[in-house]
Amino acid sequence: MTGTHFSFGHGYTARALSRRLAPKGWRIVGTTRDAAEKDAIRAAGAKPLVWPGEAPDLDGVTHLLISTAPTAKGDPVLAALRDEIAARAGQFDWVGYLSTTAVYGDHQGGWVDETTPATPTAERGRWRLQAEQDWAAIPGLPLHIFRLAGIYGPGRGPFSKLKKGGLRRIIKPGQVFSRIHVEDIAQVLEASMRRPDPGAIYNVCDDEPVPPQDVIGYAAQLQGLPLPPAVDFDTADLTPMARSFYNENKRVRNDRIKTDLGVTLKYPNYRVGLEALHADQTLKGS
Repeated sequence: MTGTHFSFGHGYTARALSRRLAPKGWRIVGTTRDAAEKDAIRAAGAKPLVWPGEAPDLDGVTHLLISTAPTAKGDPVLAALRDEIAARAGQFDWVGYLSTTAVYGDHQGGWVDETTPATPTAERGRWRLQAEQDWAAIPGLPLHIFRLAGIYGPGRGPFSKLKKGGLRRIIKPGQVFSRIHVEDIAQVLEASMRRPDPGAIYNVCDDEPVPPQDVIGYAAQLQGLPLPPAVDFDTADLTPMARSFYNENKRVRNDRIKTDLGVTLKYPNYRVGLEALHADQTLKGS
């Protein structure tokens, strides 16, 4: 399977996907708002396009990925290009929209899956749900929605923060978060591209929702560093954004990526993921 892949918002996740596709002969174009990111996009195997600015050329595009973040004004890609994308709906073999598990809102630690009604409480979740609905409203578009948990991977994790010091373990009894390694997101996206199922929604997370302090504690253990101090959530000095994440508590099921897409997670829990990141850092001497 090869084709022409265009991604709006060719950031951390989209670059992980392009690194999988480029060696297989895909033609890939990815947008960025910052011209300084062009070299990083090229290094991931894609042709960079500064957008807004340079006009996106969708001629011949077979696969379309949207990872731009919506705002209160809606999805920026639809705001600029909805009519063109709608007119080209039949051209695409696959369209993927990267959303978030925040669309489920708070379930007080209970389990959610793709059939759970979306009842977002946070602003970012409401914006994402509206964007999902706006994309789904385009007739004939082969849309696939991926609701991502918290993303980590190379360059994104607790290790650098631990080395700098000042990292705390925020304790809120009963609180858990789901997470996903960026390489597992990339393999889920590629698996979906191989098995298109327009209208499908997939939760993309690992197998083990856990309290955030467990992740930080394990990272410290791997690095041989002291356990960061525990701080009660109620008295912790947190930004409004950071505090808002703790207002939602749920466990996210990922059965569909396994049963429908045949995915076997490379990093099924945070321990495996952190061990791999730590081993890579050790190998590089960082």
